[in-house]
Amino acid sequence: MTQQIKDTVKAFIIDNFLFGDTSYALADDVSLIESGVIDSTGVLELVTYIEDQFGLEMADSDIVPANLDSLVRIAAFIEAKQAAAQPVKQAAGAA
Repeated sequence: MTQQIKDTVKAFIIDNFLFGDTSYALADDVSLIESGVIDSTGVLELVTYIEDQFGLEMADSDIVPANLDSLVRIAAFIEAKQAAAQPVKQAAGAA
């Protein structure tokens, strides 16, 4: 699942921040902020995309470089949020 998440987010970043330029070598662990791929406004666009695409709700405390600064970190964050939401969804379905 991690690779699928990385590929999905990478396609979004290429389309929206690199304007479809697939020649840019966007490694999974490159800092999106330090490399200049996204800025603070881009982070907000990325958050909106993640919420919409993956059905997550992100708190302000989630919007930090530790979660959103590379494809690896984004994928790990999304998987952790999805895993944390599973018990809640299962409990709601059982009630």
